[in-house]
Amino acid sequence: MIEVVRGGWELFVIAWQESRYRLVLAVVLMIAQASAMPLAAPALAALTDSALAGDVRGATVAAVLVVVAVIAALTAGHFAHIFYFELGDRAVPRLERELIEMTNGSAGLEHHERPEYADKLQVLRQELHRAGWGSMEGLLNSLGLLVAISITAVLLARLNPLLLLLPLAAVPPLLLGRRAESIVNGARERSAPPSRHAKHLFGLVASAASAKELRVSGLESELRARQRRAWDDASEELWRGERRAVVLRTGGELFFAVAYVLGTLLVLRDAVAGRRGVGDVLLVLTLASQVNQQVTSSVATLQEMQRTGRVMGNLRWVRALVASQAPPPPDRDVPRLIRDGVELRGVSFTYPGTDRPVIADVDLALPAGGTVAFVGENGAGKTTLVKLLCRFYPVTTGTVTLDGTDFTRFPVDEWRARIATGFQDFARFELLARENVGVGGLAEIESADAVHDALRRARAEDVLDRLEDGIETQLGKTYADGVELSGGQWQKLALGRAMMRRDPLLLVLDEPTSALDAQAEHRLFERYAAGAREVGRRTGAITLLVSHRFSTVRMADLIVVVAGGRVREQGSHDELMAANGLYAELYTMQAAAYA
Repeated sequence: MIEVVRGGWELFVIAWQESRYRLVLAVVLMIAQASAMPLAAPALAALTDSALAGDVRGATVAAVLVVVAVIAALTAGHFAHIFYFELGDRAVPRLERELIEMTNGSAGLEHHERPEYADKLQVLRQELHRAGWGSMEGLLNSLGLLVAISITAVLLARLNPLLLLLPLAAVPPLLLGRRAESIVNGARERSAPPSRHAKHLFGLVASAASAKELRVSGLESELRARQRRAWDDASEELWRGERRAVVLRTGGELFFAVAYVLGTLLVLRDAVAGRRGVGDVLLVLTLASQVNQQVTSSVATLQEMQRTGRVMGNLRWVRALVASQAPPPPDRDVPRLIRDGVELRGVSFTYPGTDRPVIADVDLALPAGGTVAFVGENGAGKTTLVKLLCRFYPVTTGTVTLDGTDFTRFPVDEWRARIATGFQDFARFELLARENVGVGGLAEIESADAVHDALRRARAEDVLDRLEDGIETQLGKTYADGVELSGGQWQKLALGRAMMRRDPLLLVLDEPTSALDAQAEHRLFERYAAGAREVGRRTGAITLLVSHRFSTVRMADLIVVVAGGRVREQGSHDELMAANGLYAELYTMQAAAYA
């Protein structure tokens, strides 16, 4: 219940911040609607007694009150709907923006590695819309129900204090309804993994990118079968929870029905004994009926508010997780120049949710102005080292220093602003071609000259030859006039983005040329290394090259051989070949394959 109240209050605060006057009007109208029917009941009883007594004036006044109350009950909620619908429309985009900022606006990427985070995000994607007008309706309905139940309780107490037990009979249905919703929410949580898996498989089957491979491999039927099983598992989990919930809700309703009949018989007994009039009997029948309706509405509203509370609770969980990853407050500015270099001392790293280190006891010095190549097999730990140097993750143990100062003492955003990167898993921004490249250096995104220069240095100008409007061509199939590129063309634009920053302190190419042939990659790396040395002379920038192709990195000043999460060898190409170790073995094997 605390979660429900807290979630409701957070939603109320959001509505207040979005539009105070809409919220006030909606609350007033909902309370007016909720009060109208309980107040109409004594007016109806008075009308009955006046009519039986021949009191025309009293009957007329009572009839007017009944009509006013009924009109208020029928219309106030309609007008309230207009305002809380608008509030809901404002709340959802705000919460979606906050979720985007939390998931992608954080300093690091650690939360993306947590399975529980993926499950929470899956539920949020499905349920976040409930923080819209549906949740606003539930919130305002709960306020109105509190008023209606209070008025009803006072009226019942005036008839017979024992009738106050009638609202108390609503407690079991409420508690059972709450328990039922908790069961359903638990089922949603448990169904999240198979649901995510089913959506992933659907994406594979429906994607044009995987269509060719699926057909050649004959995997369509197998993937459809697996997708169906995943959905069946998710649906069965949800259905099991719903069945249990229905049993609990039905039991709660039956409990109240018994109390309802007993309360009615209590007043009827007084009426037969002459202690109550016909109006009182009509009043208790009307109020008891309203209590029944209030209980039903309370159960439905509680279910809605529980779901809202769960959504807001999940948002708080994500918010706390991301906040827990915030780096310590910086106390140094990032230097304009690197004088000595970057050093890793006893660095180990373990991804969240696992207990096996990906990087273990790494000692490595990256000299200022140097070109460093990381080589090794898949899964050796090369990309993880790059991620640590980009400060996407904090090291688990050990330290990373820049000119002798711990990385954590520098502002993350400031350090990132001095990095130029090209990754294998690059983003395909469906923007204008100029913007697609220009986002690599936002200050010059409008400069056609800067974009052309970056593409020239990336040897990617030929991509523009096939674009009708050149760098002003809209890219991506999302747009009707958008141009779809090949994998290699997208990759070349990503390389252009990496060249937009002219004076970085860290230049990274992490296998960004997988769509290029070995000769093209070799030429690109040579040109990149030559440009990197020029930047290195100006800023002391360190250039990192990551590749599976040993021949393309032999020009590096320092080659680091990574295997099993450890640095096995390091030195120049000639030094490593002379040592006749792992590098020499792998280089010779690869060279023989290309011979």
